[in-house]
Amino acid sequence: MSPMPGCCTPDRSGSTAAPTSASGSGAAPPMVNLDGATFLMGSDDARSYPEDLEGPVRSVDVDAFAIGVTTVTVTQFATFVDATGFVTDAETFGDSLVFAGSLPSADRSPEVPVTPWWRVVAGANWRAPAGPQSMLDAVADLPDHPVTHVSRRDAAAFCAWSGTALPTEAQWEFAARGGLEQQPFPWGSEPDLSRMNTWRGEFPGTSTDTVYTCATKSFEPNGYGLHECTGNVWEWTTGVFDASRRDRRAVIRGGSHLCHDSYCRRYRTSARSGVSEETSSGHIGFRVCSNPSGH
Repeated sequence: MSPMPGCCTPDRSGSTAAPTSASGSGAAPPMVNLDGATFLMGSDDARSYPEDLEGPVRSVDVDAFAIGVTTVTVTQFATFVDATGFVTDAETFGDSLVFAGSLPSADRSPEVPVTPWWRVVAGANWRAPAGPQSMLDAVADLPDHPVTHVSRRDAAAFCAWSGTALPTEAQWEFAARGGLEQQPFPWGSEPDLSRMNTWRGEFPGTSTDTVYTCATKSFEPNGYGLHECTGNVWEWTTGVFDASRRDRRAVIRGGSHLCHDSYCRRYRTSARSGVSEETSSGHIGFRVCSNPSGH
């Protein structure tokens, strides 16, 4: 991996053949049906990052759709892999990004320039999220956690198999807000870190809690019944970060367990970040929605 420096997630600079999978043969994860509506998307408040193009606040129409109650779990992704023999981008490239605090003490994987708390770990992938030197086996140890180390292309392959799709940014934000208007968090305005899985302590030096994902139903759902829309893992969308400036990076939403005010306050309903679609890391997963084509 030759990652480019980034605030929340370094980019993988490189490419490989787009993954493929059997289409429409798998079961979709549990989803919630949402009625269409018009909502106020984006944010201009003091917590927002104007450079991330969170604003301006604008009125957006969303048609009725269904979206995953949780992000796709390790077990659900394993079922897909077992059925199709799918090989992820991280497995093809041979490495993935892992937060240094998640690695065994003996691991000497190379640091990412500018963001040295990220390591490029050979052999890290969705099955071995902390790399081959760790005893952590995602299938056995983290079955109900979000699958991680999946690129957007990997997520799209799962969607093709399960007859689903990745959400647009508008769909994702509408669902994450849970029916609340212009609130930064799925439950309202209070930045209560006890209601989501984010960094505890000063990032990246100290943490007072486990530095990893949590199970997908660890916290109370929002008003639409969706769990962990902020914190835990970033979630892939179909968005393009800034088409007007030819920044074609893919958009991830919702923040992760590594977010904290001391470094990054992107664990909010309007927050967004951009990474290349082949990037994989230990804090990016995905949530599916209904396929607009109906198949």
